[in-house]
Amino acid sequence: MPDVRTVLVPDGLEGERVDAGVARLFGVSRTKAADLAADGAVVLDGKAVAKSERLSAGSMLEVSLPRAEEGPSLRVVAQPVPGMSIIHDDDDIVVVDKPVGVAAHPSVGWSGPDVVSGLAAAGYRISTSGAPERQGIVSRLDVGTSGLMVVAKSENAYSRLKQAFRSRTVDKTYHALVQGLPDPVVGTVDAPIGRHPGHDYKFAVMKSGKPSVTHYEVLEAFRYASLLDIHLETGRTHQIRVHFAALHHPCCGDPTYGADPKLAARLKLDRQWLHAVGLGFEHPGTGEYVRFESPYPEDLQRALDIIATL
Repeated sequence: MPDVRTVLVPDGLEGERVDAGVARLFGVSRTKAADLAADGAVVLDGKAVAKSERLSAGSMLEVSLPRAEEGPSLRVVAQPVPGMSIIHDDDDIVVVDKPVGVAAHPSVGWSGPDVVSGLAAAGYRISTSGAPERQGIVSRLDVGTSGLMVVAKSENAYSRLKQAFRSRTVDKTYHALVQGLPDPVVGTVDAPIGRHPGHDYKFAVMKSGKPSVTHYEVLEAFRYASLLDIHLETGRTHQIRVHFAALHHPCCGDPTYGADPKLAARLKLDRQWLHAVGLGFEHPGTGEYVRFESPYPEDLQRALDIIATL
């Protein structure tokens, strides 16, 4: 039986093509979303719709996704990832700068590029620890978030890095462009996060959630938005997006968590303005502290240039 997901179309996806909206809402590739529409698996207000039809905010969207057991088992297939660069490589680790639109590893429902398959295509041999499709992965970035990821190549590196992330000794630095100006301009958000009770694809601040702590500082304030320097103490799914949405300062370009689609259009953004700019940790092989940095990708820099003129 398929996994039937039903959601109300959020305001931010008003006028979006069906295939693009389904891809963003359910974390599948746009090609997969188009295939689902062609198979009649995408229903809008009780009517099956084609991939090119447009979504209306508030409409009931029903998508029948194949369950994991119905598809082939997950496996890594060497697949080059355009735009993914290697920041550092040694016997223990490889640090990559992940582009937007790339997953950390293969997963059910995702047929797009991923870091593990990209490394395999480039000839890298990574740790065999972990599930077969996510070997070497010690932390992940969302498909819609760009920036730095470290992947373990040796078994020793895998165990040491996993422990470092668990014990919160890894310095994870992000920059985000959020709507408005947070008050105070330097602060900490300490609010538990759990899966949204009404939407499988979203998370929310809730009492029953897992402890989640985000430290931030405003780097620059513009008329409509603020550029933040963010350090994560914990690493929950969508943590930054959820915390700042809860403060009514969502990441620009993030309609899933309430961002203004008109501002996103002015900034020419088609994803959340969120980038993993820095990653620091004790090297699992040498014991020395190492730190890596990533510049803003072109789309985020362009949006920053535009917001400064508004």
